[in-house]
Formats: sequence, structure tokens, C-alpha cells
Amino acid sequence: MAATLVWALPMPAVKAGEVTLEQLDEQQLVAACLAGRPGAFDVVVDRHRRSVYQLCYRFVGNHEDASDLSQDVFLRAYRGLKSFRGGSSLSTWLYRIGVNVCLNRVAVKRPVTEAIDARPHVDTQHESQVDRVLREERGVQVRAAIAQLPPKQRATLVLRMYQDLSHEEIAQVLGSSVGAVKANFFHALGNLKKILGTEGDLA
Repeated sequence: MAATLVWALPMPAVKAGEVTLEQLDEQQLVAACLAGRPGAFDVVVDRHRRSVYQLCYRFVGNHEDASDLSQDVFLRAYRGLKSFRGGSSLSTWLYRIGVNVCLNRVAVKRPVTEAIDARPHVDTQHESQVDRVLREERGVQVRAAIAQLPPKQRATLVLRMYQDLSHEEIAQVLGSSVGAVKANFFHALGNLKKILGTEGDLA
């Protein structure tokens, strides 16, 4: 069972006229964390928990591992925050940590995918049971296929398709050129279609 994040502590009382942690911009929030202000890193976690979790889930395909990995990402970020120089956004820096953590995990453990919706924003209110089963099955197939891609192709595909990052942002995350990102994405799509044996939409 996944552990609970250890920094989920009650926020300290705010004095009249004092700016709350939630009101701080990214640079100010990082400074507050480095200064040891209580609750500052909790806000970092709150702001980025969902996106980091989704990134991890796209790599490993099941909730338990994704939860463990996302906690590992924030733990590494907490320990290494002093190395964050602000050259990129905090989310980009967290994605970089996340990709490294996930690639290290999948290198030693083959993902076990779960039959859940691969696209959480799909409107399923009027969807028939048969259509839902087919869509969920398709999602499992796609995640299993993504797991077979080479590491850089997998990371590029996940960041582009599911996290909706631009080629420039992905280049920052992976520490590569925009040209390399475009090439990896092109090859990832081609390999994914070959694995799936179809030219249809990717769920």
C-alpha cells in the first residue's frame, strides 16, 4: 500500500496583512521553501500533485506504482530544491525528476496495466457498456504498447500526448534539442502504430 506524504501538515495561522503561501508566485514559493517556512512545500505538492501523478501513471500504468513514484518525485524534489536555479519552470523541473524516476523504475519492473480509462476527459455519460469495455480495453493495449518503446521515445510520447507539453518544454525536461524531441516523437508514433498494428487513434 502506498505511503502517505509526510508533509501534509496543518498550515500555520496567518497574521493580519501577511501574504499567504497560496498567494506566492513560483519564485517566491521556492524561496519560502528554502527559507524553511512551514507549509511552503505543501503548497508545491498541492499545485503539482495531479500533473506529476498523471506523468507517473502514463509510465507504469497502474495506480499503486504511480502513487509510490509520485511520492518519490516529491521527496527527491524536497531534498534537491536547493539545486533549482529557476532556469526553467518548477513544473518542468519536477517533470525532469519524474521522468528519471519513472525510467529507473520501468527499467527494472515491467508495468502492470489496469483496465481504466486512458483519457479521463472523455464524456462517458451516454456511453454504452459495450463501448466502454472496448475503450478501456483499447486503453490497456495502448499503455502496454507505450511500455515497449525505447526510454526516450516513451518519455517524449508521454510528455507530448498526455501532459500536453510543447516540443520546447520537452527538450528542457529531457535535456535535449527540439530537433531530437521531434525525431523521438515521430519515431515513437511510428513504433507505437506498428506495435498496435493499426493506423487508428491512440487512446
